[in-house]
Amino acid sequence: LLLLLLLQVSASCLWLARSEVVTSFESSCPQFFFRETPPNEALEPENPDWICQHYKNQYYFATLYDRNRRIPVYSAYLYQPGPGTRPKTWLVEPQLMSPTYPKTMEREWTLLNYFGVSLEQLSKSQAILKDYKNLTGLNRGHLNPSSHHPDSSSRTATFTLTNIVPQNEKLNSGAWNNYEQQTMSRRTQGCNTTYVVVGAVPGNNYIAKGRVNKPSHIWSSACCEVDTNHRKAWAVIAENDKNEVQLLTLGELEDVLTQLYGRDQVSLFHRDCPRE
Repeated sequence: LLLLLLLQVSASCLWLARSEVVTSFESSCPQFFFRETPPNEALEPENPDWICQHYKNQYYFATLYDRNRRIPVYSAYLYQPGPGTRPKTWLVEPQLMSPTYPKTMEREWTLLNYFGVSLEQLSKSQAILKDYKNLTGLNRGHLNPSSHHPDSSSRTATFTLTNIVPQNEKLNSGAWNNYEQQTMSRRTQGCNTTYVVVGAVPGNNYIAKGRVNKPSHIWSSACCEVDTNHRKAWAVIAENDKNEVQLLTLGELEDVLTQLYGRDQVSLFHRDCPRE
């Protein structure tokens, strides 16, 4: 009987370890944060979910999701760019509906046809493809971009709607893309490991008949380990209706976000990451 009990406990622990929507990043996928320290609670929305983004039996990044506004607050990942093609298939997060659903992201079509899920059921917990149809001047903006990952599985994992916000299309293909491709490549020279936290500040406007929030700002921050004793950091922010990106220190971005959110002082990385 004791053996049976132990087997049950270990099986439930295995299940928990692979869970997709989790109770905390520290206990489930801390590897995406510098010194295993996620941003503090100053950014947390009223109705949050912590997602360890899981695809093909592996965690690829972490996302704090705002269920009410149906957009991510931030995504955290390791910067590891490599050659590869851009995926085309969009995925959704089954576990936002209930922990009984698969622990890996799936296509809407798969959930509707194989799991007996209705579109209404799916759309209660998150954005769906229909929300992003027929947009004018906006498109699906990745927080964690596929081009910052080394292979097809890690790139496909970024194509989940839980990692997407309505982003100004000129910004997305212009100054923001320039930051993601050119500036990041330049700034990460000499870095052994680069931790990135990229996010969106909720705005006052919505798309899809009030279902999905259009962020007022998009921001990104990086903490790079050069070696055991040396680190450097940088950050950017952009208003989501202009094709301009402002380069900041990490400390400056934290102060700007503190003002925009109007709550406690924002901290995006462990204190050992330089703010100047």
